Amino acid sequence: MKAKRYPIYFVLCLILSAACGTKEYHIPDNAVAIKENVDIFPDYTDITLPTNIAPLNFMVRSAGENYVAVLKCDKKQLISGAGEDGKILFNPHEWSSFLSFCKGKAITVQIYTERGGKWYVFPKYTLYVAEEPIDKYLSYRLIEPGYELYRQIGLYQRNLTNFDVQTIYENNRAFNRPENHCINCHNYQNYSTRRMLFHVRSAMGGTIFAEGGKITKMNMKNDSILSSSVYPSWHPTKNWVVFSSNQTGQIFHMLDTDKIEVLDYGSDLIFYNVDTREISNILKTPGDLETFPCWSPSGDRIFYCVAHRADFLESPDSIHSKLAVNSTEKFLYNIMSIPFDTLTMTFGTPQMEVPCVDVGKSASVPRVSPDGRYLLFTLGNYGQFHIWHKSSDLYVKDFQTGHIYPLSEANSRNVDSYHSWSSNGRWIVFSSRRDDGSFTRPYFTYFDKNGKSRKAFMLPQEDPEQNIMLFKSYNVPELTKDAVPFTYEQFKEAIYNQEGDTVTYKELR
Repeated sequence: MKAKRYPIYFVLCLILSAACGTKEYHIPDNAVAIKENVDIFPDYTDITLPTNIAPLNFMVRSAGENYVAVLKCDKKQLISGAGEDGKILFNPHEWSSFLSFCKGKAITVQIYTERGGKWYVFPKYTLYVAEEPIDKYLSYRLIEPGYELYRQIGLYQRNLTNFDVQTIYENNRAFNRPENHCINCHNYQNYSTRRMLFHVRSAMGGTIFAEGGKITKMNMKNDSILSSSVYPSWHPTKNWVVFSSNQTGQIFHMLDTDKIEVLDYGSDLIFYNVDTREISNILKTPGDLETFPCWSPSGDRIFYCVAHRADFLESPDSIHSKLAVNSTEKFLYNIMSIPFDTLTMTFGTPQMEVPCVDVGKSASVPRVSPDGRYLLFTLGNYGQFHIWHKSSDLYVKDFQTGHIYPLSEANSRNVDSYHSWSSNGRWIVFSSRRDDGSFTRPYFTYFDKNGKSRKAFMLPQEDPEQNIMLFKSYNVPELTKDAVPFTYEQFKEAIYNQEGDTVTYKELR
C-alpha cells in the first residue's frame, strides 16, 4: 500500500493539538454539599436561553483553587472546569450539541469547588432551554460613556451562535481631527440587512443607505423640515422610512444620580421615500414634541412618543431651548399612534395609546411585537433620554386586553432601555446599566406566549471578563436574521468620498 503523505503544517497541527488539547474534567468524588450559593459572573443562574446561543462561559467568584461545572439534562451531561481564575469555558461544539438535545427541557447545573485539598459542591440551579431560537445576529454601537466625546465609535455585528464579530463601520481608526465624526442610529428593514441605514454626524456627515449592493450617502436636511433626521424606522415591506427631526440640547446634573440629560426643544415626525428621495412632514406642531416613530408590523400605523409643552406655544422659538433646560421635569411623553393608508400615502388622525402623563410618567422608544399584539416601551419619571435614567424600566401594553404592565422579571434597579424584538417575538434584547451604573451592556429576556418575561442574561463572551474589561457602552442593540453584506472599507469609501445627494421636499396629501 502506498503511504499517505501529509503537508508539514498538517503534521504540526496534529502535534500541537495533542500537546495542547482541551483538559478533561471529572465530577469530584465524595464532595461535601454546602448551603452557600455559588457566585458567578455573568449571572446565568435560573435563566431561559435559546437553543442557538453561544456558550454561556462564566467566572466563578466564590472561593476556591479549582472548579468543576456539571450540566445535566436527562441522561446527557456537559462538564467543564477551571483553575484559580475560575473561568468556566465550554467547548463550542459540545455546547451546541448539548443545547440541541436539551431543546424545550431543563438543565440542572452543579458547581464544585476545591478548597484546601477538599471538594465541596454548591446548591444546584437551573437553566431552561426554550423551544424558539433567537435571531442569529446582533448589531450594536460601541461608545465611551463620555457624553460629547466620539473619539472612537464603531458599529459592529455579533454572531450570537458563536463569538464572531464583524466590524460594520468604525470612525477614527487613525485619528485625524478634521475628519472626526460620529455615527449613530443604525436601522434595518424587517429584521434583514438587505436594507439598512445609519447616520454620520459632524465631518463628512450624511445618512448612509445600503441596499441592492449599493451604498449611498444622503443629505437629509431641507428648509421645510425642522432639523436633521434621527431615530429611523423602516417600513416592513416598502422602501419608506419614518424619522423624527429634532432640535436637541444636552445638560449635566449636579445634584442627581442621573448624570446627563439629553432633551429636545423641538421635534417633528417626517416621512422619507427612499426610491424617489422625497421627504415630507407628517406632523409639524410647535407645541407638541414628537419623537421615536415606529412602524407597526402591518405597515398601516406609526407609533411615537409626544410631549405637550403649552409654554412653547406662548413663547418665541428663540427661547425654547432655555425653557427646556430650566424645566426638564416637565417633559412627560405619552405614546400615540397615527394610521397610514398605503395606497394613498396619507396619514389619519392621531390617537392615544399609553397616557403616561396621567400617572406622572414618561415613555420612550415604542416597539411593536412582530405579531402585532404587544407594544414594548420604556417608562421613566420624565424625559425621553432614558438610557441615562435610573428610573427607566421596560413595559408592555397588550393590545388584546389593554393591560399595561412592567416586565418585572427582566427589569433591574438601574437603567433598562433601548430595546428591540426578535423576529419570532419570543426574545427581547435591551441595554442595561445594572452591572455598575455606568456602562450599558446587552441583556436578553425570553418573552413567552402569555406575555410574561423571564430573568434577563448578559450577552455571552468567549472570555467572561470581557464585558467588564471593555470600557465602552453598547448602544441600540438590533437583532437581524442575516449578516451585513457590506465591508468596513465599502462604508468608508462612501462616507469619505461621496458628497451626499440632496432630498426634495414634498407635501403629503
